[in-house]
Amino acid sequence: MALEGVLRPGHIALRVLELEPAVRHYTEVLGLHETGRDANGRVYLKAWDEHDHHSVVLREADEPGMDYIGFRVDGPATLDRLASAVKDSGLVSDCKWIEAGEHLQTGMRFRFTVSTGHAIELFAHKEKIGTATGDVNPDPWPDGLRGMSPSRFDHCLLYGDGFDDTVKLFREVLGFSLTEQVVTPDGLQIAAFLTCSNKAHDIAFIRHGEKNKFHHASFVLDSWGDVLRAADLISKHDVALDIGPTRHGITRGATIYFFDPSGNRNEVFAGGYIHYPDKPVITWHEKELGRAIFYHDRKLNDAFLTVLT
Repeated sequence: MALEGVLRPGHIALRVLELEPAVRHYTEVLGLHETGRDANGRVYLKAWDEHDHHSVVLREADEPGMDYIGFRVDGPATLDRLASAVKDSGLVSDCKWIEAGEHLQTGMRFRFTVSTGHAIELFAHKEKIGTATGDVNPDPWPDGLRGMSPSRFDHCLLYGDGFDDTVKLFREVLGFSLTEQVVTPDGLQIAAFLTCSNKAHDIAFIRHGEKNKFHHASFVLDSWGDVLRAADLISKHDVALDIGPTRHGITRGATIYFFDPSGNRNEVFAGGYIHYPDKPVITWHEKELGRAIFYHDRKLNDAFLTVLT
């Protein structure tokens, strides 16, 4: 499949209560690499197999949560085209351009707020500083990895009202495909898993009564064994465990959830399936939600569904 338009998640910006404990968590436990700090006090990080300068941005604030998520598009012409289409859609608010350089090593970004209350960005340029293995005769993984050492930032899950308009924007304006959904007995869609690539999802939304809520940011590991090792590291470093290790029915990924020191939920996962444009949408019924989320014990966990930042 020839990818064009929106290519992939490019960065996520998170608020943390204390910067240095958060940096230690994301570098020593999760295993990201710090790539810079800016004059605004923000810290930039990336995973070992990401070429771009950064995929995570941390800033100190009075409450945790997500500031925005940014998606990389395939070039400046696409950025201009999608910015116009988003503005003309009637499905967003607070559209604005962010000047080049406001993020380290990053070009112009177009930011807007979707109906669920979340800030979304599109950008076409970020400096590629390279992976830890390089691109010429590379080894499969580098020496000196720390912590869980995911290979990339993968997706996030967001909660909010205005759900229908947000899903419409991602599908009809930004060109995402719906891979999986959860529906009520009367057919109301309450969860949507969306991809701009051939992954099981690049972003997901849950219908919720309150706007602009963040559930988790997810990072990719290679295998179930790596997920089990992540569980050991969570215990070793006294990190707050949410749930897992287990498997999702939705997306089929092996997973474990835990919290950073500010209460933002992280996930590391492995597996899943390949999505192609002609693949039918997978539908889960609300009564099977326990099995859809936690396939092994088939039970809902209230804290998992309700603890948000």
